[in-house]
Amino acid sequence: MKNLLENSRGLLWLGFQRQTVDARERTRDVAGAVLGLLLTGGFSWWAWGADSVWLGAPMGASAVLLFAVPSSPLAQPWPAVVGNLTAALVGVFIYRTMGASPVAAALAAGLALALMFPLRCVHPPGGAVALTAVVGGAEVHQLGYGFALAPIALNSAMLVACALFWRRLTHNHVAPHPVVHANRHRTADAAPQDRIGMTTDDLDAALRSFNELVDIDSQSLEQVLRHAQGLAWERQFGKVRCADIMSRDLVTVEFATPLQEAWTLLHRHRIRALPVVDRARRVIGVVTLVDFLKHARLDPRDHLSLGQQIRKLLAPTPGDYSDKAEVVGQIMTSPVHTVTEEDAVVELVPRRSDEGMHHLPVVDAQRRLSGMVTQSDLVAALYRSQSSLQTVKST
Repeated sequence: MKNLLENSRGLLWLGFQRQTVDARERTRDVAGAVLGLLLTGGFSWWAWGADSVWLGAPMGASAVLLFAVPSSPLAQPWPAVVGNLTAALVGVFIYRTMGASPVAAALAAGLALALMFPLRCVHPPGGAVALTAVVGGAEVHQLGYGFALAPIALNSAMLVACALFWRRLTHNHVAPHPVVHANRHRTADAAPQDRIGMTTDDLDAALRSFNELVDIDSQSLEQVLRHAQGLAWERQFGKVRCADIMSRDLVTVEFATPLQEAWTLLHRHRIRALPVVDRARRVIGVVTLVDFLKHARLDPRDHLSLGQQIRKLLAPTPGDYSDKAEVVGQIMTSPVHTVTEEDAVVELVPRRSDEGMHHLPVVDAQRRLSGMVTQSDLVAALYRSQSSLQTVKST
């Protein structure tokens, strides 16, 4: 029945909304809206008294946006506060100029919208705020321009604060990994994922081509599209997890491991990185060949060769004081990004290609190191998946 309703052309034409959130998320949104309005209204009631205009009716519409669609460009702090404040000022001005009439009400809403566009603060409840300022009755009219400050601006600010706090307190699912566009090598080349296919400029151009206010920004749209792309890869190649491809027999070091010992391990095992762990085997950093080179104090004017500079770095300094790094913890890269055993391999591609993460520590449910995914592991996994797919298609 649910699929029939959501795929009905007639209902979709009428704007029947597809259900994209589960019952838990809906409950969280409803509870947040109730709590936000209760705190906002309760404070206003206490501060100004029950006989005053302590809560603007349009705050109910603002609460729907702030708690139910928090990622919408229309539900951000700037539009919610500045949009409502602008609309209130416009509404009061129109009422004082023209009085209360259908023409005044229409002009108030229209002028408020006209100002919200250039101020980049379009907020739908603002239209209701402008109307309230015109047709709200004697209590509202007596407040004059004070109506824009209290209750509208203060109500809006408190509601935004409640929404932000509620989201931080209860929104515990993993946020989408941000898309990186900067070239980490500081050259004019675009990031690897931007060299072929869709770019941010394409998304901006597509949104502008609608020539209307679309209720999603290019950043959120890109995250949705990239996530959909990952799901398509997963459907095509199957869900290959980090646990399926990671290296398990790891060579690790600790914070106090001498540099000479870590350097020897890198060369003995022909690897480029060593995870740094604490006594509970939790990852606290990664030390790579690059870290050694960075701290060797390479200087073109120095007469010492590269080998001599490295040996100088690795040599322990006698005595209790040293002006150079002596142990791994002093040169390691930290904090370090980790992945879990259950993470899909396809999710690692943008992190490796755009952010240059060549070694990703894998942790278990207790956040302890259980493996490492390298570039070689990733390439082998994708090649194996592609080969398996071609074999299936040919049979």
